[in-house]
Amino acid sequence: MLITVLKSKIHLAKITDTLLYYQGSIGIDKGLMKASGLVAGEKVAVLNFNNSSRFETYVIEGDKGEISLRGPAAKLGKKGDKVIVLAYGQIDQSEAKGFKPKIILVDERNEIK
Repeated sequence: MLITVLKSKIHLAKITDTLLYYQGSIGIDKGLMKASGLVAGEKVAVLNFNNSSRFETYVIEGDKGEISLRGPAAKLGKKGDKVIVLAYGQIDQSEAKGFKPKIILVDERNEIK
């Protein structure tokens, strides 16, 4: 049986920009993408720590330090808000016991701690 588990997490990153008139997505620093195991186009859940909004979108590669909300998602946060970015994957239940998600903690500049 397959179960859905947390695969990747970027914890308390700071929104650096919002771009309303853009195709919907979240721009994430490519270094953070690599460290967390996220790939361009991957579906993610974004949890805004400041206003409690929660939404799903897809990842696009961003510039160094970037965490940007684009398209309609731009209305769900503002520059300076803290967000948690989560990605899930499916694995066989027998593999779940030894599975460890990639959890990335970042500082105020969205750099890995």
